Amino acid sequence: MLSYRLRIFTISLLLTGLLFSLAKDTHQHISITPAAISENLNREVSEIASLVTVRILSDSGSGSGVIIGRKGENYRVLTNNHVVAGNNTQNYTVLTADGKTHIAKRLSSSQFSRLDLALVEFTSPALYQVVEIGNSHKLAVGDAVFGAGFPNWHWIDAKAIENTRNWGLKAFRLTAGKVGMLPEKSFLEGYQLGYTNDITEGMSGGPVLDGRGRLVGVNGRLKYPLAGIEVFTFVDGSVPSEGVFREMEALSWGIPIERFH
Repeated sequence: MLSYRLRIFTISLLLTGLLFSLAKDTHQHISITPAAISENLNREVSEIASLVTVRILSDSGSGSGVIIGRKGENYRVLTNNHVVAGNNTQNYTVLTADGKTHIAKRLSSSQFSRLDLALVEFTSPALYQVVEIGNSHKLAVGDAVFGAGFPNWHWIDAKAIENTRNWGLKAFRLTAGKVGMLPEKSFLEGYQLGYTNDITEGMSGGPVLDGRGRLVGVNGRLKYPLAGIEVFTFVDGSVPSEGVFREMEALSWGIPIERFH
């Protein structure tokens, strides 16, 4: 009996060590939040997100983006207008999934005149994955979605916070959640996709992916905005009722890909 228990104990230790080793290796490539784990995060979506999501750095701040196209050695990245606006030099640095940085420029686009969207372009001989465009029209409340990006800040503890600007790929974050609301009318700047994922400052411009890793939206607005109900002004100038507003402010908000594609 003692020998049997000893064997069981030894096997348990070996399994624990193996799981720890796997977790350590995984953490080197992608940071997954507890919320993502609890939602049975799809490994394929996790891999796609880490490959197509980029970080955009400028002299005025940083944000995220998603690679949506390639022509020759030129790559196009979709992001938020507010991520690239206010940069005096109009020069940007894009961090890609291999840890390399690239000089990028903003592209002009008349189709974004009323949307919080923008395009930047960088050139590289390397082959980077381009995201598959999904169909945001087919989304329904309750559908699983995944939000990716590079948070600007990391909370060390309740009293200490660290800037992630120089973290490289360690700053990458992927969250899992569900579609929480799809209003019939769009808010100003194209926002119309509400989801439960925790999106933080710096993840704006990053992709919202469906359960198959296809692009269905772009992150842009965080939960509980300081500006309150005014953030939820519809394109016709109206605002939601107090009760509906309380539901809306508890969600992150993105721009459905249908507004762009």
